[in-house]
Amino acid sequence: MASSADLWSYAEIARHINVQPDTVRNYRRHGILPEPDAVDPQGHPRWRPDTIRAWARNRPGQR
Repeated sequence: MASSADLWSYAEIARHINVQPDTVRNYRRHGILPEPDAVDPQGHPRWRPDTIRAWARNRPGQR
């Protein structure tokens, strides 16, 4: 399993796709974001960078 340092939070995802972290939280709430790859000890969802890169390439509305 990757360490939490190797996994992305809402903030890292937001930076990658150039939106606000609240937008990423809304994507998850609405089922647009992939399921987290892990949950950290504090209960925060985390994603592998490759998971998000693949999702970002294929997400609707991207040119």
